[in-house]
Amino acid sequence: MIKIFGHTAPDTDATASALIWEWYLNEMQDKPAKAYVQGEPNTEAAFVLKRWGFETPELLDLQAGDKAVIVDTNNPAELPANINDADIKQIIDHHMLVGGLTSSVPINVTIRPVAATATVMFSIMRSPAQNTMPDAIKGLILSCIISDTLEFRSPTTTPRDIDVANRLAENLNIDIPEYAAEMFAAKSDIAHFSDAELLRMDSKKFEVGGTNFRVSVLETTSPATVLERKGNLMESMTSVATEDGVDQVLLFIIDILTESATLLIPNDFVKSVAEKSFDCKVDGDSVHLPGIMSRKKQIIPSLKA
Repeated sequence: MIKIFGHTAPDTDATASALIWEWYLNEMQDKPAKAYVQGEPNTEAAFVLKRWGFETPELLDLQAGDKAVIVDTNNPAELPANINDADIKQIIDHHMLVGGLTSSVPINVTIRPVAATATVMFSIMRSPAQNTMPDAIKGLILSCIISDTLEFRSPTTTPRDIDVANRLAENLNIDIPEYAAEMFAAKSDIAHFSDAELLRMDSKKFEVGGTNFRVSVLETTSPATVLERKGNLMESMTSVATEDGVDQVLLFIIDILTESATLLIPNDFVKSVAEKSFDCKVDGDSVHLPGIMSRKKQIIPSLKA
């Protein structure tokens, strides 16, 4: 049995891509496979699973020697500690190459500069899989693309993402703006999450200039709902940083509708990072960053410690 899984703090692309590839390996390649998650999927991913008739995948328990396919990441920091003891068969991703994974034999690695792992998968499948996949799988692929492109607003969006999404939406008779609004409303429902959970919900670790950051983003159509908790979120950053072994937590609240971000400023160090990284002047405990929407393409490449 091949275990398929994405990164920790699973979002729509990581969760659904594992299920998409489970279908492809089982039904088109005749290879027994099962999708897993590393943690509870976020609210948008949970909405997508329910919308297309899927149960939440089981939590991953990876043992030495297990056959594995890694999706939506190639970063060991986002994978089980014993990942290099697994029998990695394949990596499918759309992020920058990090390094650190090893294999005992050559493996298939596909990393393409598109907005969603599901877009990569659709291209790998080709015919006849593209023509025979059930509507539920088409729905998952469409959902991943809408999520990771923020309905084509993100600078990571490519013509290939748009083409695949439009083809699938037409086939499914889905109105993309209407469906995207439903997805983003689900993503914006954060009421039952603790402050620490919000800081880790869509979060990745990066080292910049000798400083270890947990870079978190919250994509929402209702930024005011998040900003109402600004004080408590900033208080929680210290404990989250200590527990997670990083120096600082950066939280970017992405306003999907205005295509901008608000970065919380809990201390002078983060203030300095913000001013050096984004050529802005910080006054107070937050700073507005027009046009900033993508951690992968805009935030991480700009960070200066």
